[in-house]
Amino acid sequence: MPKRQITGTVIKKAGDKTATVMVVRTVLHPRYHKTVKRFKKYLIHDENNETLLGDTVNAIECRPLSKTKSFRLLEIVKRGEV
Repeated sequence: MPKRQITGTVIKKAGDKTATVMVVRTVLHPRYHKTVKRFKKYLIHDENNETLLGDTVNAIECRPLSKTKSFRLLEIVKRGEV
């Protein structure tokens, strides 16, 4: 089974070696046929603490590292504006 990859924005540095990433996707509303945003937050493992707030990152699925953390940082796509 292939590993899932997510792309999102770092919205919080949650403790040591952990970052919270928000993934935004757009879907068509079934009744109103309007495009709406759906948000989901993931905790990712950042081994070297290299992410900053506002960074756009790619993360890949891995074995569960804690109760809620099962993604690890793959690459930083774009640095956020500080």
